[in-house]
Amino acid sequence: MARLMDMGLEKLTKTVLQMAELSEKSVATSIEGYSEGKNLSEQIYEWSEELRKLQEEVSDLAIELFARYQPVASDLRYIKACMEISYGFSRFGRYAYDIAEVLQMFGDLSECDHALVEKTAITTKEMIRKSIDAFSKRDVELAKSVRQMDDIVDNNYREHVSKMIREPKLDIKCVASTTLILRYLERIADHASYIGDSVIFIATRKHAGA
Repeated sequence: MARLMDMGLEKLTKTVLQMAELSEKSVATSIEGYSEGKNLSEQIYEWSEELRKLQEEVSDLAIELFARYQPVASDLRYIKACMEISYGFSRFGRYAYDIAEVLQMFGDLSECDHALVEKTAITTKEMIRKSIDAFSKRDVELAKSVRQMDDIVDNNYREHVSKMIREPKLDIKCVASTTLILRYLERIADHASYIGDSVIFIATRKHAGA
């Protein structure tokens, strides 16, 4: 029975890590499309749908593990955390698609200033990478660093909103598209932080032997 449980947990972990890789690629590609003026929404939508299906696989597997093996203590917390983490990776894909849709919605954005979006995207992508590494390594300090970086993304969004208020005559297309993308990046950063919190929950409880 224990052996079968271990096999189930291993499959669960592999599926979550598969989602991690695809979600990271989705966000990076969406930002690349924005920066280079490429409409990549079709490809990113396909990845987003794949992530949604993988999340369903994680949920189904988790339910099966609950039903068949009635896990307790650290195994139970790990399974629950994997469900939450998989949701976060799925949201990465969805927000990546939303970013790609901005270009399709507004058309040519080459005349807009991309600096703040690209600066924010660098931080957000680093948060994603750290959240993935924290999960794969069960690294508490790395997970904590993700939460600390969230303030940078939030401040960038607030800086942009403040600028809109101070300078109301800015180009509406540029302002609106930048606002949307920064908001999506902020949500991605939030989910990366939640993933970090889940890793801390797994690692600290396991260390405590509970």
